[in-house]
Amino acid sequence: MDLSISHTTEYAYSSPVDYALQKVRLYPLSSPMQEVTKWSVDVTGGKIEDSYVDHFGNHVDLVSITPGETTLSIHAGGHVKTLSNTGVLGRAFGRAPLWLFQQPTQQTMPGAAIRALPRISADEGHQLADLHTLSAAIIEALPYKTGTTAVDTTAEDALQSHSGVCQDHAQIFVAAARLSGLPARYVSGYLMINEQVAQDATHAWAEVCLEGLGWVGFDVSNGVSPDERYVRIAVGRDARDAAPIEGLRMGSAEETLMVSLQVQQ
Repeated sequence: MDLSISHTTEYAYSSPVDYALQKVRLYPLSSPMQEVTKWSVDVTGGKIEDSYVDHFGNHVDLVSITPGETTLSIHAGGHVKTLSNTGVLGRAFGRAPLWLFQQPTQQTMPGAAIRALPRISADEGHQLADLHTLSAAIIEALPYKTGTTAVDTTAEDALQSHSGVCQDHAQIFVAAARLSGLPARYVSGYLMINEQVAQDATHAWAEVCLEGLGWVGFDVSNGVSPDERYVRIAVGRDARDAAPIEGLRMGSAEETLMVSLQVQQ
């Protein structure tokens, strides 16, 4: 499937900003699940200071604001050819060791609610089915609803709130899979939604590394494994590691964020 994506993030400030630096993960890379045929990240009101590939294998751009500016716009977009591998990325590994994805983080530290979720069998022949059972249990316990959690809500707090969004679903799934000793990671990306070109935000799902299969994806929010409608951008131990944009700024100016996203064939 050939997907066209246009994603603009604009920051508007109430007064001129002298310094702001953003870590931008909005450049998808080619993989067994996708071929990036054309892509660019363009900045208005600032510039790309440097670019690198981090230890998770993500392309990262460091974006600074032009001193004295009151707006900063970051536009990412292009064309990606996706393949349907039924959610299986395979044995694609970066510099980060597998054991790193077995360790809890502050965002994915399990509590009583996560520990009560179904566990994954040690029998490799049952693990794939068990992970789909886990996914179904999470969406039943935490129906999709916007406005009830925030970007810094932990997996345990989200599950106890009984409603959340794709970020919460993915982090809970990751935390629960790790309890059974499986390497699990968070994935940020894009999802083409049928008959809905304009969207409010990027999407998120989880991946688990299974013996014989490698990394396998699970989209808890939609109850499926990622197919040709999905574009992977970044991975990490949790939502913060794979956040599309994170950064800092100096000064007391108030910030307004506006996002425009279109994903279509």
